[in-house]
Amino acid sequence: MKKTSTRLADGRELIYYDLRDDTVRDAVDKRPLERTVTTSQVRRDPLLGDSVAIASHRQGRTYHPPANECPLCPSEGDRLSEIPDSSYDAVVFENRFPSLAGDSGRCEVVCFTSDHNASFADLTEEQARLVLEAWTDRTAELSHLPSVEQVFCFENRGAEIGVTLGHPHGQIYAYPFTTPRTALMLRSLAAHKDATGGENLFDAVLERELADERIVLRTEHWVAFVPYAAHWPYEIHLYPTRRVPDLLALDEDARAEFPKVYLELLRRFDRIFGEGESPTPYIAGWHQAPFGTLEEFDGVNRDDFALHLELFTIRRTSGKLKFLAGSESGMNVFINDVPPERAAERLREVASS
Repeated sequence: MKKTSTRLADGRELIYYDLRDDTVRDAVDKRPLERTVTTSQVRRDPLLGDSVAIASHRQGRTYHPPANECPLCPSEGDRLSEIPDSSYDAVVFENRFPSLAGDSGRCEVVCFTSDHNASFADLTEEQARLVLEAWTDRTAELSHLPSVEQVFCFENRGAEIGVTLGHPHGQIYAYPFTTPRTALMLRSLAAHKDATGGENLFDAVLERELADERIVLRTEHWVAFVPYAAHWPYEIHLYPTRRVPDLLALDEDARAEFPKVYLELLRRFDRIFGEGESPTPYIAGWHQAPFGTLEEFDGVNRDDFALHLELFTIRRTSGKLKFLAGSESGMNVFINDVPPERAAERLREVASS
């Protein structure tokens, strides 16, 4: 992998990740852009104890442009985009309309391929490995920023999810706090460790899942399963078989095996609902241990956390979506219409031949 860092016309950082070491990246952003001005502000809710990003400048972000005006495609002739070069393997750049910025963290865009009509599932294993290396590199770099406490690499796919750009891409959010979802895991981790005299909750959960009927895919270094208490109609958790706290700690064997495993899971997602259905909308995200202090979670350290990826869709059956209504949105109590055991069975049925 070759990494080349440059700057866009408004001062934002852009980084090319290339498969070939001899690739030259010297294209200049020729757009007449003024420096980006953001209004991001993080406010803490005193009752719930969580944080909300207030970012009014995002109202003006690019919204469903035609394919020939896609800002994530390479620049070509007079059509200038966020990527100055005429081609790329993978690229990461600071979001022009970030939810988090400055002392409130940082948001980046990850373009998986220059092919506008592709998806992550269409990548080769070599290309998917390159994206994994980009995620890992950005996690390492962002963890050193003084305002950053946790790094979240994720992809939203599909208009049903709310995606406003059709080009295959994901995002990286670098939060200035430990996210509420992770804090819940850490509290459960601490409580279980105290109640059992030191047992790791992630290890216990994985051991239980390995003995049950919800396994979707298992290899030497990875295991994918539908969790016992799945929130979403079709939801997969992907864990390395050796517990590590973040992407940086994955060993070479796990890295080498990841592309084949992940691409297979994504391709199965697109086959869940049968022929003729539009590509399955989904959210996929890496859960990593925070880089800040864990003093508030008694007895827990970073190495107790287990890196894992969660992949889920809001489609519950052909032509129907699951909407977060009163119980889910109002009280955070999910109601799942698809039994996890049936979801796992279906995801095994649609395996590649």
